[in-house]
Amino acid sequence: MAGWSGGRLLRSWWRFFDKFETTAFKNSQILTKRSLAVKSIGVPAIIASAALCYLASRKHWFGAVHALKKQKDVLESSALKLTSRERRFIKFASVEYKGQLYMTTQDFIESITEAEPRPRLKRRMLLQRDLDHFYAVTPRASKSTTHMFRDLHDTGIISYTEYLFLLSVLTKPATGFRIAFNMFDTDGNERVSRTEFLVLEKIFSHARRERRGSSTTTDSEGLYKLDYDPRARVNVLRSGRPPAGPLDVRTIDRRLFGSDDDVEDDILQQKKKINTTLLVHFFGPKGDHELSYDEFKQFMENLQEEVLEIEFQEFARGYHKISEVEFGKILLRYTYLRPDQYDLYIDRLVERMEETSLRGITFGEFRDFCNFLNQLEDFAIAMRMYTMADQPISQDEFLRAVKICTGKSLSDHVVDTVFCIFDEDGDGQLSYKEFIGFMKERRQRGFKTTPRTFGWQAFKYCVKQEMRTSS
Repeated sequence: MAGWSGGRLLRSWWRFFDKFETTAFKNSQILTKRSLAVKSIGVPAIIASAALCYLASRKHWFGAVHALKKQKDVLESSALKLTSRERRFIKFASVEYKGQLYMTTQDFIESITEAEPRPRLKRRMLLQRDLDHFYAVTPRASKSTTHMFRDLHDTGIISYTEYLFLLSVLTKPATGFRIAFNMFDTDGNERVSRTEFLVLEKIFSHARRERRGSSTTTDSEGLYKLDYDPRARVNVLRSGRPPAGPLDVRTIDRRLFGSDDDVEDDILQQKKKINTTLLVHFFGPKGDHELSYDEFKQFMENLQEEVLEIEFQEFARGYHKISEVEFGKILLRYTYLRPDQYDLYIDRLVERMEETSLRGITFGEFRDFCNFLNQLEDFAIAMRMYTMADQPISQDEFLRAVKICTGKSLSDHVVDTVFCIFDEDGDGQLSYKEFIGFMKERRQRGFKTTPRTFGWQAFKYCVKQEMRTSS
């Protein structure tokens, strides 16, 4: 671009000089030595000036490239300090209030059921009247339902620390509800106040500060989710829209980090406490309501069921059942399988289910199985006796272990479907380690730490994997 501009300038100057000379010749009809001297002196001067302009444009271009590289380094160093959950929160958060990012209730649902957020031009900047409207439509804890998040849609906000709390709710077994409540109930009066609940934010904030200050290493996911061009990463990290005007390193550093703080403190940690949807739901607009254990338990059960309903209906498409293949796809949804490995498991299920009656799987059966996954550690302990004794795990042993751990029985048809997927050689015995590993990934919903997919670390990982498979 710069070379084209310099050449164009040179040609323009030459055309001007040539036109000027021709006009002078027609008017005077005399070409003197003086005019030749002017031409002989003027042409080199014009060429020299054009060359200077060209070099100046080249210098500007090289300077821009250098600034862009420095800008990329700054952005990468900031992204290295973000965990997978922080990156996902920033990616899905669609609203901002006084410099703080928030998810809407719809954003939260999408962050755990979708790979990418809804397309948007920019983040919505909330005003106080928006918050007032959110408070008015938020139901109280005594009126919690299994469709509250869907009913609120975009009329509720969730902070980053609340996002972490809600993620933990999704994987909590029923036996863990009382433990979680008692952790909040610091004075032991069987009720949780707003002040006690806000201790959660202090715990997570302290953990983030310790993580930043304790080392310069990163989680193994690295920049996997933020590996875009630099301008796009400014969009993702900060404003949700391309910044106006030219970008230089100082501007980016100031917008990303502020004066002294990292990006987490800048856009994730609340500087001024406001009433979020969860706070209003638990403690009322004035914060004077105290949360009972029954209300807390009901909220956790409702949220778990609502997320499962959304996931089930995505495959059911309005029907009351999903097929066995669709059930298998849900189980393998968040596993880190290559496409050919994924197809192998699905093809195995299709081939084996043809030999049995296909009757579909109801939501109740699906819900019971997912609730069992929340107690996977207890199940693993129960199954360890069999694995240590090199005893195969049949469907009967599987059902008995589930009954002991959860107090509930899974349907025979669901267990038969699971064995069709994870019975590697078709002998009617469960491939235990494979099943446990995949179900842990399923329960984490894509938040498991994965190896970096580029750079030296990725190369070493690939070499190690190849050595293992070839040995």
